[in-house]
Amino acid sequence: MNTKVGWLLLAVVTLLSCKQEHSISFVNPVPEDRSDEVVVLTREQVAARVEIKEGFLPIFRVGEETLPSQVDDMNRDGKWDEIAVLLNLKANEEKSVVLEMIPENEYPAFEKRTNLRLGIHQEDGSYKEVDHYAAIPATEPFKIIAQGESVSWENDKIAFRVYFDCRNVKDLFGKLKPGMIIDKIHTPEIKDYHSLNEWGMDVLHCGSSLGSGGIALLKNDSLYRVGSTDVYEYQKVSEGPVRSVFDLIYKGWHVDGDNLEATERISIYPGKYWFQSDVTVKGLPEGAQIVTGIVTSMLKREPFAFEASDFECIGTHDVQSLNNDELGMAVLVPNAEVGKIGRTTDINFFKLGYQTVVEKGFSNIISETYYIGQKVEANKPARHYFSAVWGLEKDQWKTEDGFKSYLKEEAKTLSSPIEVRF
Repeated sequence: MNTKVGWLLLAVVTLLSCKQEHSISFVNPVPEDRSDEVVVLTREQVAARVEIKEGFLPIFRVGEETLPSQVDDMNRDGKWDEIAVLLNLKANEEKSVVLEMIPENEYPAFEKRTNLRLGIHQEDGSYKEVDHYAAIPATEPFKIIAQGESVSWENDKIAFRVYFDCRNVKDLFGKLKPGMIIDKIHTPEIKDYHSLNEWGMDVLHCGSSLGSGGIALLKNDSLYRVGSTDVYEYQKVSEGPVRSVFDLIYKGWHVDGDNLEATERISIYPGKYWFQSDVTVKGLPEGAQIVTGIVTSMLKREPFAFEASDFECIGTHDVQSLNNDELGMAVLVPNAEVGKIGRTTDINFFKLGYQTVVEKGFSNIISETYYIGQKVEANKPARHYFSAVWGLEKDQWKTEDGFKSYLKEEAKTLSSPIEVRF
C-alpha cells in the first residue's frame, strides 16, 4: 500500500473512532408550549455519546443556533460533572439537538439570567463577594456582616434573600425589570431597597415568621426554626446563565434534646417565579416533619390550599406587600410527602420577653405563619418549590385566580419533566 494512502486511511479511522458529536432529542410530553425549561445531563451521560477531552466542553446546537447552557462542578472536585441546557419547546414537540465538544476557549457567552451573592463587609465600607463563608455564631453578639444582611439569589423575574444570621428568615424583592439587582443592594446604586425604585423593591414584611419559605422542623406539634445553630455556612455551588445553586449548611441544630444537622440546597432557574429547595436533615427524629411556610402578618383574606397534578399547593394572595399592593406566595410539595398544614398564632412573642435579636425586635419563636410539613426520611432530601408574584409587575398577579392558574401550570410541567432520548 502507498505510504501516504496508508496514513490517510489511519487518520480517517482515528477521526471516526473519536466521537465528536451526537444527536439527541428533547421531548415535551404535554400539549402546551413550554419556555425556559432546564434539562440537566451528567458527565457520564455525555461521555457515553461523545469523547470528553481535556480543554473541550459540550454544547448543544439546533442548526446554526447554540442553545444556552453551562457546565457545573457540583461536587467541587475540579472538573465539571453536569451540564444544564435551557430549552423552549412547543406543545408535544420533539426537538432534535446536536451534542458536540468544542474548545473551552470557544465556549459562547450566554445572557446571564440567574445570580447569587454573599457580600461580606470590608473595612473600607465595600462588600466583597465570597463563595464560602460562616456566619457569626449565635452565641456571639449580634452583628450584621453581609450585604443586604443576607445571602441573595435571583433570576430575571424575582429575587430572594435569607438573613445570614440567627434569624434565618427568607425575604423577597419584587422586580419591574428583568435585570440582575442583588449585586447593587446596599451600594450607591441602590441605597434604599425598602422604597419603590424603577427596578422594584423589597416587598415583604417578615417579622418573626418564616417569611417567604423559611425552614423549620415540626416535632410533637411544635415548630422549631432553623435559626440559632452552632454553625451556619454558605457555599456557592454554581452560578451562571442557566441556573444558580448554593448550599446553606447548619450544624448544631438543637431541637428538643436532639442535635441535628441540616443542609438546604437552593436552585433558581430563568423565567420562573419560584425557587427550588432540597432540604436534608441528619438525625431526623421519628415522626418529625420538615416545614416551610409563608408570612401572614398583613393577610386579610383566608389562605388557600389545593391539589394540582403531583403536588399539594398552599398559598396566600392579598394586598399584603410593603407597597400596599397585591402579593401572592405559595409552596408546592409532592403529594406523597405532604404532612401537616396549619397556621401559627399571631402572638408577638418578642413583646412577651422571648427576645432573640433585640436590635431587630426578633423572636426565634415562629408566629404569623401559614405552613406545610413534609414527611421524609433522615438523610434523604425533601424537595419543594416556593413561588412569589407581585401585582405591580404583571396584571395576572393582581387576582388570586391569576396566581392559582400559574401555580397549576407549573405543577403540571413539574409533574411531566422534559424527556431525553439519546
